[in-house]
Amino acid sequence: MYEEIKDKAFEHKHALIFVGGIAAAVVGKKILESKTTKDYAAKGMAKVLTCKSELEESIQDIKDNAEDIHTDAKAAKKEAVCVDVTAEEE
Repeated sequence: MYEEIKDKAFEHKHALIFVGGIAAAVVGKKILESKTTKDYAAKGMAKVLTCKSELEESIQDIKDNAEDIHTDAKAAKKEAVCVDVTAEEE
């Protein structure tokens, strides 16, 4: 009996694939339209935006620190040049 059903199903496999596709589309649509899915999507997006904001703040802090280091290095270089020039004049 199962062999007969299996044989008939294989004879019409394209029709079964089509029906399966329609069933998957209907179920997928129901899942995507559900309130739970929308809530999870909203929470996920909120977390992504929070991470993005925190990352931008961290990058800005790194840039500020790099600028401070660069400014300090320039000042130290100018001071070293000034010290060398005054030492040669004496």
